[in-house]
Amino acid sequence: MRKNLGVGRLLIAVYAVFALSATARASYQLLFEFDQAPVAYSLSAVAAIVYILATVALSRSGRYWEKIAWGSVLFELSGVIGVGILSFTLPELFSHPSVWSGFGEGYAYVPAVLPVLGVIWLARRDAKIQ
Repeated sequence: MRKNLGVGRLLIAVYAVFALSATARASYQLLFEFDQAPVAYSLSAVAAIVYILATVALSRSGRYWEKIAWGSVLFELSGVIGVGILSFTLPELFSHPSVWSGFGEGYAYVPAVLPVLGVIWLARRDAKIQ
């Protein structure tokens, strides 16, 4: 079964856009503004790596990539929730926002919705395979 058809193709495309945008943003922040907000900018870099990994894993076939897809999407979900909560409870850590700050409010909350859609898609696809 091909993973990249229909809804899956759209999901992978959105992950790819976020991988590019988060990587560009985090790279600039780490190179030129790191001293202003090291925690937030480091988390943006982590988010960029996770988006890259998820994009690649979701577009590949096989058990190995399946495990990486699940791991990266679940890590992303926990990151969005954890950083989202911390950005409200410890706002001093996030004077400059990261991709996941405020549950992704700087990106129209797509970072909060994307891993949920990823989990749903992976679960449905796994059910069809078995």
